[in-house]
Amino acid sequence: MATDDRRREREQRLLTQDEQIAQALQDSLASGELRHAPSYGKPMDLDDLFARTPAELRLGMKMLKDAGVVPAEVEMMQRIAALQAEADASTDPAVQRRLLQQVAEQRQHLALRLEQLRRDGRW
Repeated sequence: MATDDRRREREQRLLTQDEQIAQALQDSLASGELRHAPSYGKPMDLDDLFARTPAELRLGMKMLKDAGVVPAEVEMMQRIAALQAEADASTDPAVQRRLLQQVAEQRQHLALRLEQLRRDGRW
């Protein structure tokens, strides 16, 4: 039994990402999980951002969105907005200055990350 588990684990590691996704979809379909999804059998909601997403990333981004997972860059934007709101609400000048410094650093980090994605052709 342990040998079978190790063999399956090794085979799983050797699968490409596309094969792993295909296997996960097949497993979900076989278990009925896929049929119970709210969007099953309905046309995809292709909002405006979808058209601006590179074709090779659309399916993956749509799956992440449907699963409630946001890209790291969106999380960074949310963190920046929260820090900015906290700074705006602060009445302590020292705290406000510290928070605004964090906002500036986070914005710079985000800008560098987005530039890297553009340069690498991943966005």
